[in-house]
Amino acid sequence: MGPGRYGKRVITGGSHSIVGYLTWQDSRKVQRGRDSTVMLWSVHGDGRRVRDGELIGARERLSWPVMAGFGAQHVAAMISATILVPAAVGLPPTTTLLFSGVGTIVFLVITRNRVPGYLGSSFAFMAPLIAAKQHGVAAQLGAVVVAGGILIVFGIAVKALGVRLLESVLPPVVTGGLVLLIGLSMAPHAVRPFEAQPGIGAITIGVILLCLVLARGLLARLSVLVGVAVGWFVAIVTGRIEPAKIDALINAPWVGVPQFHTPELLPSVMVLSVPVVLVLVAEIVAHVKAVSAISGQDLDPSIGDALIANGISTALAGGLGGTGTTAYPANTGLMAATKVLSTAACAMAAVCAVLLAFVPKVAALIDTMPPGVVGGLGIGLFGLLGMLGVRIWSQAKVDLASPVTLMIAGAAVLAGVGDLTVSIWGLELHGVAWGSVVIVVLYPVVRRLRARRDNQGPKFT
Repeated sequence: MGPGRYGKRVITGGSHSIVGYLTWQDSRKVQRGRDSTVMLWSVHGDGRRVRDGELIGARERLSWPVMAGFGAQHVAAMISATILVPAAVGLPPTTTLLFSGVGTIVFLVITRNRVPGYLGSSFAFMAPLIAAKQHGVAAQLGAVVVAGGILIVFGIAVKALGVRLLESVLPPVVTGGLVLLIGLSMAPHAVRPFEAQPGIGAITIGVILLCLVLARGLLARLSVLVGVAVGWFVAIVTGRIEPAKIDALINAPWVGVPQFHTPELLPSVMVLSVPVVLVLVAEIVAHVKAVSAISGQDLDPSIGDALIANGISTALAGGLGGTGTTAYPANTGLMAATKVLSTAACAMAAVCAVLLAFVPKVAALIDTMPPGVVGGLGIGLFGLLGMLGVRIWSQAKVDLASPVTLMIAGAAVLAGVGDLTVSIWGLELHGVAWGSVVIVVLYPVVRRLRARRDNQGPKFT
């Protein structure tokens, strides 16, 4: 059996020898020899069964019908927020849904199928776009395009300057704090809908927990989809769906084209997008770090690509009528809960979102998702994402006995959860932005001051 197929390959350099098996590039050649397709995902096991606790990697998949179920879970996790944000700021929801799907595909392509993620609407855009509402839709979209452009430049800078610089700016205490901050800052978006229908919310999260605890195999992996379905069904049979939304569902057409708009660049509105970029950077970095914690793989080299991809996605959305995108925290939490990191599931969710954008009837059906279901889902997934930040601290053995570390991390998280809002020179910054500034900027400064005082290396990491 020759080395070109399944044999060993020996690479000798200097005094060292590296013995490795078939590389991924070789497997692509073998696959081309078998048929004309290039394999993007290898089949995990037999493609039908998964052992409890077993991780499905980014480049793995199960059978396509099963992957469709995982994709449906991602749609259920992101759909309400992706529609809510544009509706709140006066932009067409179906257009945002379209570019949410397109942006996710762009994200998977640019990160070379290494980083699973779904790009949904970012809540960071709500405040500046509402403030710019008086200037019209075109001016609002201009702010979105500018934010995307700045993010692309930032991503290119991260790739050019290298991972080591990123590690010096974002040590584990910072990245863990960002993940915790992003997860817990979403609390109002879960608690408020839960309070509207606490019974439905309790049923939703209760079913999810029961599936995770008691079920085995695929039923446990599809726990979120089961919880959403049960909560939604209970809401229907108990008459908890808003009549106005039912009427909208009945009257919605089956086929329709999203509304497209062109942006206008107004300096007075463009400046509102500057603080949003900081939040987007924090959200993307937190997502990549969270996925790294789940998978046990070092994905730092992909952070630059992830930033560029989200910048392109945001610019595309703003260029034609949608709100800016980000790696949606609920989908990150979903990956942590199910241990399914397959990018195939994200790709299927993206295709589904694109199709839904042209089917107003289905979009109206999704809009009938009860607040209790949204709240129960959010409490579980956002909270789980927040705790991944604590896991990052634990794995990196961050010194949580240091009062400086505790105070800075605590202040950042509190600013995010409390949605601290302060205006500076006409720029309104909200909780996640302030929390990110505190932990990203203040922590390295304080660490250096402490090191200078002690005249030795940093005491806390």
